Amino acid sequence: MPVIPLAATTRGYPDSGNVIENVHLGSVAVVDTHGRLLWSAGDPDYPTFTRSALKPFQALPFILADGPARFGLSGDELALLCASHSGEDKHLDGVSSILNKIGLDPGHLECGCAVPLHYEFTGGKPPADAHWTPLHHNCSGKHSGFLAWCRLHDAPTANYVDRAHPLQQAVRSTLADSIGMAPEAMPVGLDGCSAPNYAMPLSRLAHLYARLAHGPQDPQLGGAMGTLRDAMIARPDLVSGEERTDLHWMTAGGGDWVTKIGADAVQAIGIRSAGIGIAIKITDGNVRALHPTVYAVLDQLGLLNAARRELLERYRQPVIKNARGAVAGDIRTLFKMTRQA
Repeated sequence: MPVIPLAATTRGYPDSGNVIENVHLGSVAVVDTHGRLLWSAGDPDYPTFTRSALKPFQALPFILADGPARFGLSGDELALLCASHSGEDKHLDGVSSILNKIGLDPGHLECGCAVPLHYEFTGGKPPADAHWTPLHHNCSGKHSGFLAWCRLHDAPTANYVDRAHPLQQAVRSTLADSIGMAPEAMPVGLDGCSAPNYAMPLSRLAHLYARLAHGPQDPQLGGAMGTLRDAMIARPDLVSGEERTDLHWMTAGGGDWVTKIGADAVQAIGIRSAGIGIAIKITDGNVRALHPTVYAVLDQLGLLNAARRELLERYRQPVIKNARGAVAGDIRTLFKMTRQA
């Protein structure tokens, strides 16, 4: 099935109406905890690099080996293993605590350096004399979990992002087993933080999140899924950060929704009460088209009550402003999902 138009940007004047300027294609898959397709738009099996939506499942080998108990990691620290954090003080303190517990320091992180995301999302400006370390990278929590696995298994901490490293082999095999695919059938690519990342059909990603939301009831990974889900929904501010979408979606869900965004416009959501998983991909990677698409999917599934609508209104049909702050257009959705027989 082909991808379809999911969202469009418009341009115009208030007194003359808006005209569509750009159209963003993509796909949506909604499945139950057994992986059965319930709703879709576009191609529900669209091959999708999971990007940061994969983070909870990259932590699975460490969780399954009882790593958190071995090092005394808290629930807050487990949330950071799944995070694309904003580099706020609480994020830096949490990752530093993990590294301290495993006897390492930020110099062991192989994610590279990056300006903390909180400047982008809260409107601040980085200091002119700022010095960034790998600790500030939004993936440093995930990488601290990678290093914890290495310490747990007495594996080399150098080059732990290499595809041939025992850690990455464990991630790949655990992931493949979890989604019922042969490891060699999952395309592999280099992620922004230098770790291997995997592509899979969009419906398989949705299934992972249905199972994550199902938590300890998952027949294959129950305890580990429950541990990761509980950590994420307890501290969505650690999974993301102030003014971030994952914080807003999970806050609106009130403990019922677990979600993670991925770079280049990927979003995956698990809804515990409905027993479903949702995965969305905007084909051209444009994130501004992703957020109203997520809102529309939740709305079409009947998951938005009045309180949730109020909390998430900013994503329904965001306005586009020019440099003077005048409204030049908006971003609106174009699709209706199809219910599967």
